[in-house]
Amino acid sequence: MIEVTRLNGARFSINCDLIETVEETPDTVITLTNGKKFIVSENMEQIKKLVINFKKQIYGNAI
Repeated sequence: MIEVTRLNGARFSINCDLIETVEETPDTVITLTNGKKFIVSENMEQIKKLVINFKKQIYGNAI
């Protein structure tokens, strides 16, 4: 799970294994495999780093 921020400042966790797409439109929109969408304040690069860091915690440096 990665922690992200809604535009109103509320923090929440999202299962990064369910992320299908991340778009900047200009707001960052995360779309999950079930079609649910979240608009967050983090940019695409930050989301990518959060996912990589989470995966490193789970799998070590094997990825």
